[in-house]
Formats: sequence, structure tokens, C-alpha cells
Amino acid sequence: MEILGLEWWQALIVLLAGFWAGTINSVVGSGTLVTFPVLVSVGFPPVTAQMSNAIGLVAAGFSGTWGYRRELKEAGTIAKKLTGGSLLGGIIGATLLMALPPAVFGYAAPALIVFAILFVVFQPRLNAWVRRRRIADGDEPVRDDVLPVPSGRVSPALFILVFLAGIYGGYFVAAQGVLLMGILGVFMTTGTLVHANAIKTWLSLAVNLIAAAGYLMFAFDRIDWSAVLLIAASSVIGGSVGAQIGRRIQPNVLRGVIVVVGLVGLVNMVLRLVNG
Repeated sequence: MEILGLEWWQALIVLLAGFWAGTINSVVGSGTLVTFPVLVSVGFPPVTAQMSNAIGLVAAGFSGTWGYRRELKEAGTIAKKLTGGSLLGGIIGATLLMALPPAVFGYAAPALIVFAILFVVFQPRLNAWVRRRRIADGDEPVRDDVLPVPSGRVSPALFILVFLAGIYGGYFVAAQGVLLMGILGVFMTTGTLVHANAIKTWLSLAVNLIAAAGYLMFAFDRIDWSAVLLIAASSVIGGSVGAQIGRRIQPNVLRGVIVVVGLVGLVNMVLRLVNG
């Protein structure tokens, strides 16, 4: 039996991956390290998988952003200032993906997966270091229930790094959120990591939206709509229930799943290069 042109078991795997990615994005980020390798493993070409995945996960981005609406309102000034940098970077990254030969992405993707996996692995240490530093500097309270409203200050270094993260996200979505959390945690000197997470969710959505718009206008024939629909339908549900699931499942368990699936996808892509 086929579903949207896929065997039923392939469609089921993609649906599960989309739900898991939406959940992970709401808890720790890096959901693309689940969906992208799964799409490649069931037979989608890497560039098609990347574009279709980015469009499909826009739905999860909306549900995640809605969940952080209070924090985004408090950090609205910073979010607005950084959005321009993310959008410009996303345009450049998406243009590179569409303009460069598919073979370039085929070679770049394994290296980017390794880079993304390393960010996922070391994210807890980075977040712990950032939190200790901010508490020591008096920028963040020890108590999590006291959340100072961030000011609107954005340093040139923060803007430039967010712009570069936008290029990365427009070209290769995986672990964009983890990368942004590291940048915001270090260079956003007011507010808390809760606000940083809200801004990260919004900026990731902005990059995905601009990249998706570019794919729709200039690379429509390279999008697989069965992958888009399956990922969108399941990831939006995963994004909305991610907070509830995240309260019951240890983040390290989710992080371990990301690493394992990412490594499987990495091996799959390397074998394709060797055999191709």
C-alpha cells in the first residue's frame, strides 16, 4: 500500500520522524538531525530532502513560536533587531543551496552533520557555562522563577554572528537552533536563557520561512510534496506537545536519539559518496 507515493512503512517512518523532530525542537532543538537523515535513508536525494524538510518544519516553527509568545513579547525589541540579520543570512544560505551543484551539498552535508552533532553533544556544557557566567556577572538571577525583562541592546558581534547563523540555517537547517542558543547565551547580555530560547525559536522560523519562499519560487521542481506534507502534519503536532513530553523525558535521552539518528544518516551519506 502506498501513501503519497511512498510505501506505507516509509510514510510511517517519515511521520514518526516529523513528530519526533517537532518535539525535539521544542525541548532541545536539532530536529532536522532526525528528519533529514530519515528522508535520505528512504530514498530522497540530499538536496530534495533538505528543501522539503525545511518547508515541512515551518509548521513546527509556528507552533513553537506561539508557545513562546509571552517571552517573545518581553524580548520583542531584541528579536526585531536580529530578525533582519537572520533573514539576510537565510537568503544567502538558500541561494547557495539552489545555485551550487547538488554534488557540492552531497559532500558538504556529511561535514555539516558532524558539526551539528558536536553542537548537540556539547550543548549542555555550553549552556551550563553560559548560565554560571551570567549569574556571576549579575545578569541572570539564581532563581528560575525570577525573569528580568531583557533590554533592547544588540551588540555588533551578536548581530554579525546571528547573520552568519542565518547563512548556515538557510543552507543546512540542522542544529541551527543549538547554534543560535550558543550565540544568544553568550552575547545577549540581558534577559535570561528562557528569553534566548524564545528568540532562537523565532529566528529559526524566520530563516526557514525565507528559505522556503526561495525554494518555492526558484526550485519548485526539486521539492517533494509528499515529504513536505508528512513532515508538516506530524511536526506541528510534535511541536505543540513538545513541552509536555519534555517534562517527562530527560533531555539527555532526546539528545542521545538525535546523535544516534544523525550518525546513521552520516554513515548512509558517506556510503552513498563512496559507492557513487
